[in-house]
Amino acid sequence: MTTHINIALINYPEALKSAIHGLSELFTMANKIAKEQQLDTAFVVSTIVQEQLVSASQTIAQQPFDLVILPPNSNEDYFQQPPEELLSLLRTTHQSGAILCSACASAFTLAHTGLLDNRTATTHWQLAEKFSATFPQVKLNIESLLINDGDIICAGGLMSWLDLGLEIVAQCMKPNIMRSLGKLLIVDTGKREQRYYGSFTPLFNHGNEAIVNVQHYIQANFHQPMNISQLTQLAFMSERTFLRHFTRATSLKPMQYIQRVRVQKACELLETSQQSFEQISASVGYDDVNSFRKVFIKVIGLSPSAFKARFV
Repeated sequence: MTTHINIALINYPEALKSAIHGLSELFTMANKIAKEQQLDTAFVVSTIVQEQLVSASQTIAQQPFDLVILPPNSNEDYFQQPPEELLSLLRTTHQSGAILCSACASAFTLAHTGLLDNRTATTHWQLAEKFSATFPQVKLNIESLLINDGDIICAGGLMSWLDLGLEIVAQCMKPNIMRSLGKLLIVDTGKREQRYYGSFTPLFNHGNEAIVNVQHYIQANFHQPMNISQLTQLAFMSERTFLRHFTRATSLKPMQYIQRVRVQKACELLETSQQSFEQISASVGYDDVNSFRKVFIKVIGLSPSAFKARFV
């Protein structure tokens, strides 16, 4: 007897249609592979549009879902102010035992339910500041492309619905079914991280003029030696006050901020120049290339050579 895994795909306004159709087709292909490998498990996918949210909530007891998936979307008005009907459906299905899944900005919708409070989640790296400001009670791990917390799964970027789909196949069927599906699709099923693709874009609109002046100085002089005492004098603050103000304004400690600026410049040079990493290290302010290599790997998650092989 075949075990059915019921999936609800929420096709809300401005949802990424390629993700909706792609996930549906991905699960169909997984069913085919599972059948070929004599695994008696199959996905059954239902697509729910906005007008069906209330009726879907009312029929959960008769037709429970095993997973509910929120695909990526591009309309900020929607994911920042999702309708109560959708939030009610998510809470009801979760209470009934469903695994809730989000991709990209739809993590905002999940967070609006309150179900992510005091838990770890991820979303698109460009939305990190806005997410953290809106949901300070959620532990945001923007470096991770995918976070599986058992009953809630979050994926990061616009195309992370593919990683999410593969994770669901591995969890609900078997990992070997997922790997076979990856071979069929010719996609990498190995572990990826969102930080491979992110870039450091400092924010200067936080309203603290003294810290903005320090940021401008770092931006122009990142290749020069810097220390906390020097930056403190630029801000006309005591060291303790400066550290507090800088961290509050940028979400990073000063030396972490400087490292991010230098690593971002190094990434740009790796992608656009023929310089060796030794030359790049010196040009961004590091005399010790091995020390900078360790910083680069810590921030990006890849070695300089692996970064260049992946992106250049």
